Amino acid sequence: MAFNLLSEPIRKYVYDKRWEKLRPIQAAAITKILSRDGNFILASKTASGKTEAAFLPILSKVDFSEKGVQVLYISPLIALINDQFQRIEELCKYLDVTVTKWHGEANKTLKGRITKSPEGIVLITPESLEAMFVNKAFNIKHLFSNLKYIVIDEIHSFLGTDRGIQLKSILFRLQIVNPIPFNIIGLSATIGDYIEAKRFTGDEENTKVLLDKTAREINAVFRYFDHTGDELPIKLIDDLYQETKDNKVLIFPNSRGKVEEIAVKLKKISQKVNGHSNYFAHHSSIDREVREEVEHFAKNNNRQSFSIVCTSTLELGIDIGTVDEVVQIDATFSIASLIQRVGRSGRRDGEISKLFLYATNQWSLLQSLACWQLYTEGFIEPPLSTEKPFDILAHQLLSIVKGRSGISQQELEQLLKTNFAFSKVESSEIKEILIYLIETNRLEKIGSEVIIGVDGERIVNNRDFYSVFKSEENFKVVSNRNPIGEIPFSPQIRIDENILLAARIWKIKDVDEKAKRIEVVPANDGKKPMFSGSGGNIHSRIRLKMLEILFSEQQFDILNEECNNQLSLLRSDFSAFKIVNTSLERPLIVHNNHIEFFSFIGTRVNRTISLLLEISGLSNTVNEKDCECAIHIQSDKHEFLQTWSGLTNLIPNVEAHIFDLLDKNPALLDFSKWGGLLPKKYQVSLLKQKYFDLNETEAFIKKVKFNFPK
Repeated sequence: MAFNLLSEPIRKYVYDKRWEKLRPIQAAAITKILSRDGNFILASKTASGKTEAAFLPILSKVDFSEKGVQVLYISPLIALINDQFQRIEELCKYLDVTVTKWHGEANKTLKGRITKSPEGIVLITPESLEAMFVNKAFNIKHLFSNLKYIVIDEIHSFLGTDRGIQLKSILFRLQIVNPIPFNIIGLSATIGDYIEAKRFTGDEENTKVLLDKTAREINAVFRYFDHTGDELPIKLIDDLYQETKDNKVLIFPNSRGKVEEIAVKLKKISQKVNGHSNYFAHHSSIDREVREEVEHFAKNNNRQSFSIVCTSTLELGIDIGTVDEVVQIDATFSIASLIQRVGRSGRRDGEISKLFLYATNQWSLLQSLACWQLYTEGFIEPPLSTEKPFDILAHQLLSIVKGRSGISQQELEQLLKTNFAFSKVESSEIKEILIYLIETNRLEKIGSEVIIGVDGERIVNNRDFYSVFKSEENFKVVSNRNPIGEIPFSPQIRIDENILLAARIWKIKDVDEKAKRIEVVPANDGKKPMFSGSGGNIHSRIRLKMLEILFSEQQFDILNEECNNQLSLLRSDFSAFKIVNTSLERPLIVHNNHIEFFSFIGTRVNRTISLLLEISGLSNTVNEKDCECAIHIQSDKHEFLQTWSGLTNLIPNVEAHIFDLLDKNPALLDFSKWGGLLPKKYQVSLLKQKYFDLNETEAFIKKVKFNFPK
């Protein structure tokens, strides 16, 4: 029995918590982790006890009397560290093990104490580790040269991202200072590619996946309210209020602007009918302390109903207690996101998760339904694999040189060659990027040694250097010296204009552009703020499922009457197309000199098709707004078909065209924070890997058959 394998203090913890039994993932993890060294990926549904599944056996196995930090917990969010700290600290009291938070907002005295006498467990973000490597590299060896375990929470959030590549590099750099290899435990509820998760540890062969396939029972309901203006339909808001007023609810729109609009409007309705006042907004532009107050209220509130309208800030595993319902406004960009969100409700054993999906146009309804169907089939998008992440390589070059206060070129190149985060990058490519950084004064070479250059000092000495994701340049919003949050500057930001922020309406009293500060006071009415941001990349499998649903006669019990009506109308619009093989055939409409091609393919492939058409001289636009997936081409039928047949011939020489495109529009590379450090040809390579998809596009063009209306 797994319980009997635990140490006596940890068994006492389980007794004191009055657990009736261990969860399946906990029993499996205890048995495996205590029986062998090696890496593990613990994959199970949200709220299944994965944190304890990792720490119960680790705390039973590790000898915490040894010098140095023994366990490193890495989290994607500071808020998640603060949340998990309480759970882990409570566990560790039974062993008298020190637990320390280490991030920019953590207590400096406690960080100083652990630096003087390294021990126990440290909870940290990748950015804080990067900062330590850059500024206090001696602390890395002092603190972490005797690590036994690294626990990576929400590991799926790192897979296929620049931040994940950075973390892989950091894991490699940590391994260098450890004479004995440490073990890695990854935790996740939404992994779409277990092979990629195993590779993330740097030792695929020595990494095992423990998968709990226990299904979560979900009661899903779809509703439809047609949306024509900028603001959401009044009927939708009224229905949403009635559905949520007596429950504890998380509401997920797809933008911060919609978060504020919904929170304010629900609160107004509640005030009119003397309902509760617990309506909150939660997103990254709201001040951290305000967000934490909302989280604390939700977690410690046992009886009162509440609605928190939020973005992905509450998608990951921050504990906010029991939630009765989750509401999604229009389609999510990914199935992984949908799974994370629905997992916030029904967190107690035996509880059914309740999910309401509101659609405001037919295409959003179709995409929502496609995501839901794929979820029930067990499909999750695999992460994007970037084989040659040249931008993160350049970033890590600067980090290593700065942290070492100079290093021989030979050793520097060797460190990058052996770093598993860059295993597919050629030695010649490393050398070429290194030489370019020297030529552009980011690095400087003195004899055989490489040091930070003049321009490099400016880069690495900026706090912004530690992260590899871009953040907006916002103006701080303050009322009576109290921080409210931040918003991007726009022409709307003028004195006496009103804005929505933190579920309240504010009147702008002063704008200090130099200090990037906006002074506000409470107002009685307002306009929603203009938040920047774009939609996510939609995976091709979602688009294919949309096509399959569109050309099937399948009926869905989860759709209400209006949803069924709208799906029927959309099917009727496409009824002139007699598509039998949805994997090959696609609808195409010809209007004189205008072609409408419904590609039903992923975002990156649509971009690539559009590029190839432009190269061929055909003006076109990709329409993915409101979840539609069409390419509009200025051409007649004959010219289009003739051009299409030759598109694949352009792919071998497409780099030259991407060069020109990048010259004309440097903003194309905005997805890469550090791409500007690279020679142009490597910037083009990043666009090919992350922005376009040449391989899938070529396969799609070769197999697709156009279906014309009969």
